[in-house]
Amino acid sequence: MSTPELVDPTRHHYTLSPPVADVTGTRPLATVVLPCYNESAHVVKEIERITGAMDASGMSYELLVIDDASTDHTLAVLQEALPRFPRMRLMPFRRNGGSGTARRIGTREARGEIVVWTDADLTYPNDRIPEFVRYLVEHPACAQVVGARSSEKGTHKLLRVPAKWFVRKLAERLAGERIPDLNSGLRAFRREVSLPYLRLLPPGFSCVTTITLAFLSNQHDIDYLPIDYAKRSGESKFHPVHDVYRYILQVVRMVMYFNPLKVLLPPALTLVGLAFLKAVYDMVMHPFYFPANTILLFVTGLIIGAVALLADLVVRSRPDQ
Repeated sequence: MSTPELVDPTRHHYTLSPPVADVTGTRPLATVVLPCYNESAHVVKEIERITGAMDASGMSYELLVIDDASTDHTLAVLQEALPRFPRMRLMPFRRNGGSGTARRIGTREARGEIVVWTDADLTYPNDRIPEFVRYLVEHPACAQVVGARSSEKGTHKLLRVPAKWFVRKLAERLAGERIPDLNSGLRAFRREVSLPYLRLLPPGFSCVTTITLAFLSNQHDIDYLPIDYAKRSGESKFHPVHDVYRYILQVVRMVMYFNPLKVLLPPALTLVGLAFLKAVYDMVMHPFYFPANTILLFVTGLIIGAVALLADLVVRSRPDQ
């Protein structure tokens, strides 16, 4: 069944340069979505690396560059560079929406069958983008391929590494799948598969976490390719406390959205089990007398379990399940 196009209320917040048709007049195979925010010093270098690799591959493509209302000269640099790159389309935002908003709108506006997400800060090996596109072409059963980073080179490393490890393990536990890299910014996926989940993407960095969990929770295969990760050029926009909190919240929210039993059933069974053990203890110590805390444990477990079952019924009744 075909998926209807999503209507975005933020459409009037941006403009989009017209597409450049291929020689054959057909749609391109791939669309590379490149969000930019205050990347004026190096964005052209990144564009040259991406277009050079894609041109050498012989694949049809378009490069959709999104300026997220930069406060420096990024937009002016992109406008000046636009005539040099015939496969590039420019989408300047009138207000800052965050990387998640840029990727969501860019995916919706993409003309390619395969959408590639990456960053413009020189951290990811964007010269390997053709390899990611080719992997999906050669593996029809795979819906998404993600670049799994071999090391962490970002700022706040002492905080980022343990925090991301904890979030990743939480996501693996709740999703029931091994996830080598939960929030890698370099990934390629089939646009048609992603359309029902675009409305779930948050505006910030956790959009990459969301698209991973959305695919896994709906039994779409995700494969991983090892990549090197370089030190970013420019100032990092990652906040070690606020963004980690949002990552954890988004992981729980996504699993609740697709499989609420995995979140709610364990605490419900734990409370009921504790109540049963407490009741046995109470019967030994005070025959036929159950304190209020024992009853409270049991009732709370039953309530959470009932909510879990009701939430699961709602999920199963949704048309996208």
